[in-house]
Amino acid sequence: MTTTPDTEPTADAADAATQRISDRLRAATAVAHQRAESSGFVEELLGGALDASQYHRLAAQLYFIYRALESVGDDLAGDPIADAVLDEKLRRLPRLGADLAAYGVDPSAVEPLPAVRRYVAAIESTRNDPARYVAHHYTRYLGDLSGGQVVAHRLRQHYGVDEEALTFYAFDIDKLKRYKDAYRERLDALPLDEEATGRLLAEAVAAFEHNQELFDDLAGAAA
Repeated sequence: MTTTPDTEPTADAADAATQRISDRLRAATAVAHQRAESSGFVEELLGGALDASQYHRLAAQLYFIYRALESVGDDLAGDPIADAVLDEKLRRLPRLGADLAAYGVDPSAVEPLPAVRRYVAAIESTRNDPARYVAHHYTRYLGDLSGGQVVAHRLRQHYGVDEEALTFYAFDIDKLKRYKDAYRERLDALPLDEEATGRLLAEAVAAFEHNQELFDDLAGAAA
């Protein structure tokens, strides 16, 4: 970002520009992240108040989201911004498909919920904007590496879901914390000006909102 001599950035803007992108992402998404995590569907599922079929419904809807996420990622391969986060070790669609097969769920026979259609459209709209794509990548995959491990534990604990049917949450990564730290370092090194960083932050907030809408739709459909 450039400025003319008579248009200096404000102190707040200058301070923001020196903060790490990973820290800015965490701060910008804190409220939306908390709202999504505390949605009624999530609390009931992880608290053992539902049954395994409700997780199967969630997994089937996630299939459409990851299909879009990984399709767009494949199209953006080679872009210096997208390449900073793209990694075959993170690819989830094959494992999610295998898990659904273990549940007896055929994704082709499932209708995406309205919230999922909007979510997929948002991901698809980032094909020409890798900074915004990174926001969706960060929201989903870093969540899978962190909170996803808790989800898998709760599904085994409350519903007796077999390990073989939870491969979606299993990563071929030796040290998850070390990997997540390195991921954040790659985010911090992204060659983004302030305007592009702003798009990334706004899209990350929107991504969490899409997740909350997905949980709301799942709760409404189950009512």
